Amino acid sequence: MSRIVIPGRDDAPAGSQAILDNINKMLGFVPNHYRLMSISPNALGGWAGLMGPVSKTLDLKTREGIALAVSEANGCDYCLAAHSYVSTNLAKIPPEEIALNRQGRSSDPKRQAAVAFAKALIETRGKVSDAQFASVKDAGWTDANIVEMIALTAQFLLTNFMNNAVQTPIDFPEVDPAKAG
Repeated sequence: MSRIVIPGRDDAPAGSQAILDNINKMLGFVPNHYRLMSISPNALGGWAGLMGPVSKTLDLKTREGIALAVSEANGCDYCLAAHSYVSTNLAKIPPEEIALNRQGRSSDPKRQAAVAFAKALIETRGKVSDAQFASVKDAGWTDANIVEMIALTAQFLLTNFMNNAVQTPIDFPEVDPAKAG
């Protein structure tokens, strides 16, 4: 049960309506998470302000792999369901790869470095080791890509914290819950 009443789509503040319309166009519905954030047009706008530019950087499969690794590390069942849905339906990632991504791994060597790096960022609170940093660079990621990975990880951390704190009801197909860490 949500700790905050989540407004219906039409009950969201006017300042959030345009962003909710864009989400509806993208997904075909407005998930609980975005309706929750819509309570504060500033919070929703801040999230969208970061999401827009960073969604144009790394490829979709890498972004979703990072989302899954971060959400698993943070124990966010809502985001795991949401990103499993996006990974399956939009990124066309097979179930075996989704399972690997949740563990901070990938069958693709370059993506493996990015997903492992994102998981390490969460587990170390950003204080990754020299070896972890070198691993992502050695896989061929640029300095700009690394900055983008950090930004994406922070973006997913925000949504994980929001959903974990509020206990947002999951409105995506069910997936196995996060493993206790």
